[in-house]
Amino acid sequence: MNKTREDDAIVAYFKLLRGKGGDDASIAQREQFLHQLVPFLADKELTGTVYRDALEQFMEGQAAADWPANLVIAREFYPFWMSDIKAISHLNSELGFDLHPVDWMPTEISLADLWNNIDQEKFSTAESWAIKSYNKALNDEHAPAQVIDVRIKFAKILIVRLRDAPITQKNAYRIAVDATTPLFELKKTRQLFLVVVREFYHFWSGNPDARDHVLKINKVSIL
Repeated sequence: MNKTREDDAIVAYFKLLRGKGGDDASIAQREQFLHQLVPFLADKELTGTVYRDALEQFMEGQAAADWPANLVIAREFYPFWMSDIKAISHLNSELGFDLHPVDWMPTEISLADLWNNIDQEKFSTAESWAIKSYNKALNDEHAPAQVIDVRIKFAKILIVRLRDAPITQKNAYRIAVDATTPLFELKKTRQLFLVVVREFYHFWSGNPDARDHVLKINKVSIL
């Protein structure tokens, strides 16, 4: 297995991370994850599709609690693996790195408990506004009743998962999604959940053009 390309990408990634203030703990966490991911990338074609497929294959074997932190690292490492100079320069000049981006996690719970109890949940006015707006947009698009029912349940599950997020947790939505996705064991169901949360984000965040994003995509990646 030839992984020189991946080793070079890791060196460049860690060099920039160190330059942005990365400490030994943040480097060690990323090093451990990439050591496990690299065999899924070595000798593969250098494309976004290959990276996403390799990541999904690798993540299948990871504990649900590890998904949020691992996916942060995978998203950071992607432009280095792709040798995307423009994206790397953007990281360097604008965004920097969130060295410890996952300092909150939703409470552990089984998918069965979430799914079976979600229709009995009581939602606040703010929570209900986002859910009802999403529901109305789906109805306006003449989506079948079964499609609407499943999508609204997914949106409600995400709302429940977000309830105890600190108001200072800027990445709460993404973390809640990353922590909830692995609860769905069937890949097809997991994929639908990812599509729904991508749509619902616009309603949750108050985007005035949220309805323009409904039923426009049918597949997204965990990346």
